[in-house]
Amino acid sequence: MTDNSNLRVAVIGGGPGGYAAAFLANDLGMKVTLIDPEVNPGGVCLYRGCIPSKALLHVSKLLEEAEQAKNWGIEFAEPKIDLNKLRDWKSGIVAKLTGGLGQISKMRKVQFVQGKAAFVDSTTLKVTKSQAGGEETLTFDRIVIATGSRPTVVPSLKLDSPRLMDSTGALDLPDIPKTLLVIGGGYIGLELGSVYATLGTKVTCVEMMPGLLPGADRDLVLPLHKRLEKLFSSILLNTTVKSLKEEKNGIRVTLDGADVKEKEQVFDRVLMSVGRRPNSEIPGLDKTKVKVNAKGFIEINEQRQTADPAIYAIGDVAGEPMLAHKAMHEGRTAVEAIAGHKVAFEPNAIPAVVFTDPEIAWAGLTETQAKEQGREIAVAKFPWGASGRAVTLDRPEGLTKWIIDPKTERVLGIGIVGVGAGELIAEGVLAIEMCALAADVGMTIHPHPTLSETVMESAEIFYGLATDIYRPKK
Repeated sequence: MTDNSNLRVAVIGGGPGGYAAAFLANDLGMKVTLIDPEVNPGGVCLYRGCIPSKALLHVSKLLEEAEQAKNWGIEFAEPKIDLNKLRDWKSGIVAKLTGGLGQISKMRKVQFVQGKAAFVDSTTLKVTKSQAGGEETLTFDRIVIATGSRPTVVPSLKLDSPRLMDSTGALDLPDIPKTLLVIGGGYIGLELGSVYATLGTKVTCVEMMPGLLPGADRDLVLPLHKRLEKLFSSILLNTTVKSLKEEKNGIRVTLDGADVKEKEQVFDRVLMSVGRRPNSEIPGLDKTKVKVNAKGFIEINEQRQTADPAIYAIGDVAGEPMLAHKAMHEGRTAVEAIAGHKVAFEPNAIPAVVFTDPEIAWAGLTETQAKEQGREIAVAKFPWGASGRAVTLDRPEGLTKWIIDPKTERVLGIGIVGVGAGELIAEGVLAIEMCALAADVGMTIHPHPTLSETVMESAEIFYGLATDIYRPKK
């Protein structure tokens, strides 16, 4: 095993990619310094993204199920929402997890520096400390950039008003507004819009494209769209926001779209969720050989190494998809490359999950991508209306489908919409990575009655043999 004890590594950014890289570097014997502005590692994901949003979405789902229980002969009293307690509970989860990472850093003897880093040259950083104050210049053998991303702001819609929120502001739960406009029908807008809607806000969602979640297969989005039409006050597609103007009682919004009945409307709050942009504007980066492309992403190779041999980049700052789990695996790849291992980041499938209700998840080749590529595929779908478990949950609107190579029968992609889709998708990711055939999935015994059976039965459908679906023989 290679001796890495003299190798000094700095990781700039303490998000999932950053702390995963730092911890593995420590495990491999390197001397590690992790630099981040927060008091503990965690990054956007734990502090202002994945974790707090999922906590609130859990509450949202509970409120929806309480309402749905009326269909089963069970009625609960009108819920009483203690916003302060809800906010404290969410914040407590964040504190517990980030505090835990801080403890792990100490146990691993990773030097954690709370501050912001600037490049002096390819191997030297000047760190401005957040709380202690002052600056410190540190030299390393290798540096990993894991600075993440931030919410995108449309320049023409900039407004200096607390009523205009980005995802960070929305997660702070300043209040439960009577009305909320969500600009953007992507996963962030739909997740946070769902939270506010179940808490009692009348939510209007505006999306400039002809459908919600652009890029996802339409048959997966349809069940979610139908449910959100009941939950939201309005969903306006092919619609743009022309202007925002603050008034005494809210923000006056000018809308432009064929289906817009009221061109001007006033909302208590507006959530701008039109995507994220990479944090590649690192001071002094121009003093290195690192290259940044036109979209602001740092250019890297398969080992996550930049054009500067001493510097690596991982996660959101290094390109799409901007997902925490992708960043974590990239972090491990970068560190293994630094350690001299023969390694490359080349996954066959990176799962994407939208944590709405129902959830949507997909991995590998999508049906939309196959059509764009002109690629011949077979699509095998299993409707959850034929799933005993889905029916017992009163959630038969789901769908599981495989994208299969019709000649080799190899599974190329999977898509799921329904309760718990984010948990079910991992089996599909493994099948794609292992180059499994549809027969491999179909012959794998799944427990009954479960939603996981839909993964098996959708594979069986490819052969026309699914137990719970009858198809007349041709």
